[in-house]
Amino acid sequence: MATLFNYQTPSRFSAAFQDFYVLSNVRQVRVLSAVFFIFSVLFRLLSLFYYDEIIKVQNYNAYSTLNWTQMCGTFFLLVSSSVTLKFYQNNQLLKKGITILFIVFLLLVSFSASYTVSMHNTKNTLTLFLIGIATVSLFFALEYIEITLIAIFITLVYWLSMISATISFEDKMMNVFAGVILGFILLCFSRYSYFFKSQHFVRLKQLEEKNLEVEKLHAQQGEILGFVAHDLRNPLHNIEALSTLLYNEDPKEELKHILTASQQAKNIINDLLEAIKTDKIQLDTQALNLNSFLTSTVEKWKTNSKRDLILHLDEDKIYAHANASKLERVLDNLISNAIKFSSDDKIINISLRKIAKRIEIKVKDDGIGIPKELLSYIFQQFSQAGRKGLHGEQSIGLGLHISQKIMQQHGGELLVESEENKGTTFTVLFP
Repeated sequence: MATLFNYQTPSRFSAAFQDFYVLSNVRQVRVLSAVFFIFSVLFRLLSLFYYDEIIKVQNYNAYSTLNWTQMCGTFFLLVSSSVTLKFYQNNQLLKKGITILFIVFLLLVSFSASYTVSMHNTKNTLTLFLIGIATVSLFFALEYIEITLIAIFITLVYWLSMISATISFEDKMMNVFAGVILGFILLCFSRYSYFFKSQHFVRLKQLEEKNLEVEKLHAQQGEILGFVAHDLRNPLHNIEALSTLLYNEDPKEELKHILTASQQAKNIINDLLEAIKTDKIQLDTQALNLNSFLTSTVEKWKTNSKRDLILHLDEDKIYAHANASKLERVLDNLISNAIKFSSDDKIINISLRKIAKRIEIKVKDDGIGIPKELLSYIFQQFSQAGRKGLHGEQSIGLGLHISQKIMQQHGGELLVESEENKGTTFTVLFP
C-alpha cells in the first residue's frame, strides 16, 4: 500500500509519461462524454414516449433535472475535448483542466443519482456512485495531488449533502463515515491504476531504448563486417593469384591447399558482404524468362560439378519479375547444398511450374536430409544448423539466410521440407 502512495514515475521518463497520460486523459474524456451523452439522450427520448407512466415515478422532477444536467454537461465536455484535441493539443494546462472538470462532473452526477435513488440516504444505495469512482480510477491517470484534492472535494460534498437530508442523526453519522471510506477508495483505486499505467509505460520506453541499442549495434556490426571484408579481399586476391600461378607451373598438393583455402575465404567474405547488402538495398527487377534462366543455370552446374542434374520445365514459358543475379545466387546456394549433402551417385531434380497465381521452383535431393531439431534454425544468420558437407565442405551458415532475404525482397518465400536420411526439397515461391 505504501508503494502506491509513494510511487513516482522515474525521472528519466516522467516528462514523457506526463505528456502521454495528459493527452490520453483528454481522449478518454471525449469518448466517455460521447457515450454518456448518447445514454442521456436515449433516456430523455424514452421519457417522451412513455411520459404518462414515467411521470408517476417518485422523484421524477429530480431525475429529469439530473438527466438534463448530464445531457448538457456531457455535450459541453464532448465539444471542449474535441476542440482541444484538434486545435490546442500542446496546451497541457487546458487538457488537465478539461480532464479534472469531467472527473468532478462525473462524480457529482453519479453521487446525485445515488442521493436521489436512496431518498437522500446514500449509504443505502451506493452502486451508481461506486460506478463513477471505478470509471475515474480505470480510465484516467492522475497525479497524487490531483486525485487527493478530488477525493477531498467529493468527500466534502458527500458530507454537506447530509445537512439538509431529513434522516436520523445515526444515519447522518453513518453517511459521514461512508463518505470518508468512499474518498479513500477513490484515492486508492486511482493510485493503483496510476502505478500500473506508469509501470507499463516505463517498460515500453525501456523496450524502445533496447531496440534502438540493438539496431545501433546491428548497424555497427554491419559496418565492421563491411570494413573487414573489403580490407581482406585485396590480400586474398593476391594470394589466390600467386597460388594459381605457382600451381600452374608446379601442381604440388600444398599449393592446391593454399589455392582452395584462399577461394573458400573469398567466398566467405562475399557471403558476409552479401548478408550486409541484402538488408539495405532495393532490388532492380525485370521480366525474366525463367525457363531459359533455369536451363542456363543447370547447364553451368552440370559442367562445373559433373553431377547428374535433371531439369523439369512446363511446356509454356514462365516469366517472373526478378533480379537475375540475385536469383542466380539463390539457385546456386540451393544446388550447391544439394550437391554438398548428397552422394555423387544421387540425382538432383530441379523443377519449374506455375500453380494458380504462384510460380514454384523446387530443388530436390536424395541426400542426408536435415535433422528435425535443426530445421527451425537453417535460415538464421550464422546458423547453428550449419554442417560440413559429405566431402568436408565448410559452412558458416549464411547461404540460406541470404537466399531467404533475397526471396523476401522479391515478395516471395523460400520454404524447406526435409527428413533425415531421406533428402531435402527447397521451394522458391514467387507471387
